[in-house]
Amino acid sequence: MTDQRRAVRDAYDRLADDYRDQRSDDAPAVLGELADALDSGARVLDAGCGQGTPVTDALAADFDVVGVDFSREQLRLARQDVPAAGFAQGDMTALPVRSAAFDAVCAFYSVIHVPIAEHEQVFAEFARVLRPGGTLLSTVGGEAWSGSNPDWLDSGVEMRWSFPDIEETYETLDSAGFTVESEFVVDDELGSQYPFVLARYEG
Repeated sequence: MTDQRRAVRDAYDRLADDYRDQRSDDAPAVLGELADALDSGARVLDAGCGQGTPVTDALAADFDVVGVDFSREQLRLARQDVPAAGFAQGDMTALPVRSAAFDAVCAFYSVIHVPIAEHEQVFAEFARVLRPGGTLLSTVGGEAWSGSNPDWLDSGVEMRWSFPDIEETYETLDSAGFTVESEFVVDDELGSQYPFVLARYEG
């Protein structure tokens, strides 16, 4: 595990309760774009699920959901708060699930923490676990940026981010077998604004 990913994991462990307390209970409206593309009961992987609310919880109402995160403390809260979903500890660069096991993957505010050099590996993993024709809904970066906040959420904990510009992300998705169908810009409850892409895995 790279130093950045280890730092992100340790930060999410340390601020698990603070992060949950500052998240909204309302699922982001953009999640409806994914739900509309799926049949009831479809299998969905929530990659970087965090504490499971609101995204995993909202998905679990209609779909067979597995959440994966590398933070032990985030998963502790997820298992406590979202009993309708399954959870596993793992890294997005090597997902602990079988190939072609899911109809969809969502990745809300998780890929943007991964070092830019490893984004290609992450999207390749998303492609591996999707069935042909499967759907990906992921937060991506707009302008290229790498940096950190030494006091994120006023918690005294440093958090790090890293992402290329959206044109490079489109190229990486294309090389992994994805076709981007839609792009959305979303304001989150923590005061950030990020684009999301909805993409189809062609297989």
